[in-house]
Amino acid sequence: MSLEAKIMTDLKEAMKAKDQAALRSIRAVKAEILKFKTSGTGAELDESAEIKLLQKLVKSRKDSLEIYEKQGRDDLAVVEREEIAVINKYLPAQMSEAELSEVIKGIISQTGATSMKDMGKVMGMASKQLAGKAAGSEISKMVKSLLG
Repeated sequence: MSLEAKIMTDLKEAMKAKDQAALRSIRAVKAEILKFKTSGTGAELDESAEIKLLQKLVKSRKDSLEIYEKQGRDDLAVVEREEIAVINKYLPAQMSEAELSEVIKGIISQTGATSMKDMGKVMGMASKQLAGKAAGSEISKMVKSLLG
């Protein structure tokens, strides 16, 4: 089942259940899908594009959450946490730190990387291989710690 079909089904169920957090989140995802389809790029909404779209939504909410927490706006922070939880249901399970470390160690040995100068090579391969399984910032932190 495609993300769009799953979203439509879940939207109906959230409406029936009167679940406001789910409604907000699912509508945001639906709006992003619509924006992607009407962007005029001609790109197809395949699984990797869906994952990028969802990760972008989660990242923007995490950024907002961080700002709200710094400003002591718990009322707004709660809303962001609820939306992050709902959107995360549509993303594949994220890798643990240990799993991520093992995969990146393998990529480092594959590329023959030895220093921070090789970070670009490692990041390129890691980003492709780990798309949707780990956040870019987490991949970057792990690569820096292993190469540094």
